[in-house]
Amino acid sequence: MLDVDRLRKVPLRTLSGEDTTFGDLTGDGAVLVVNVASRCGFTPQYEQLEELQRTYRDHSFTVLGLPSNQFLQEMGSEESIAQTCASRWGVTFPMTEKVRVNGRRAHPLYRTLTDAEDVDGRSGRIRWNFEKFLIAPDGRFRRFGPTTAPDAPELVDRLQEWLS
Repeated sequence: MLDVDRLRKVPLRTLSGEDTTFGDLTGDGAVLVVNVASRCGFTPQYEQLEELQRTYRDHSFTVLGLPSNQFLQEMGSEESIAQTCASRWGVTFPMTEKVRVNGRRAHPLYRTLTDAEDVDGRSGRIRWNFEKFLIAPDGRFRRFGPTTAPDAPELVDRLQEWLS
């Protein structure tokens, strides 16, 4: 379980440079946190992430994309990331500035997510781009690897369960 009150206070900066918090970007519903990259074999998952956002946004759900160049597959500037995501993939869900997901300088959000064990007992370093953390409003969460598509039944079924 995650301390959702603490999680909502984690500071973030949007792709456009706005200072905000996790809670301000995601509200108090369910959230799918994804470390994204524009030049990765999994980049087409943006399309499925956007479809999830459109399907469930009226049910207190948000996809939150956090670009990371930790695996050397993200563009140089936040402006180029924003432009590519909007024009190529039609992304409307909130995205942050580039963050580190592993190591001493990992973003506080990722330090929190990788330290806690999910409902399957998984924790530890981010292994690759497009690793997903589905977080319920009460703090339960489930971690999905990069090869799990955003529209995979195991992810969507859990989301629907937690939204009901």
